[in-house]
Amino acid sequence: MSSTKSSAYEGFTAEERAAMKEHAQERKAAARRGSRAERAAEAERDVLARIAEMQDSDRIMAERVHAVVTACAPALAPRLWYGMPAYALDGKVVCFFQSAAKFRARYATLGFSDHAHLDEGTMWAAGFALTEVTAEVEERIAALVKRAVG
Repeated sequence: MSSTKSSAYEGFTAEERAAMKEHAQERKAAARRGSRAERAAEAERDVLARIAEMQDSDRIMAERVHAVVTACAPALAPRLWYGMPAYALDGKVVCFFQSAAKFRARYATLGFSDHAHLDEGTMWAAGFALTEVTAEVEERIAALVKRAVG
């Protein structure tokens, strides 16, 4: 059966390729770090530096998400994941922030990996669009993160 539409795979976007390269660099940098405490401190500095580089609205939201996550779930370790702020438990990413500008998206995203304990029946949300982080949104993020950590 032939089709008039082209279904050929066009490959990864430039932004996706850049994110994959960043991820490879993050893994190499993590492997070179010294003690566990040094790795944790440097990883958090990397996250804060990346947040500081973001455009205004993304930066403001990422700062708030970082503050909420680190306050409500101190067991989560901040780190970069594909160039974006992420929070890991025992080395496995549980949640992450993705800026809108990074992938030219309409909104930023708060996402959860399969390591997050958000299971709810046979279907549940693993990502949330963010256009602004209000006090109400902060409360919802805190509740989701606490639940995700278990």
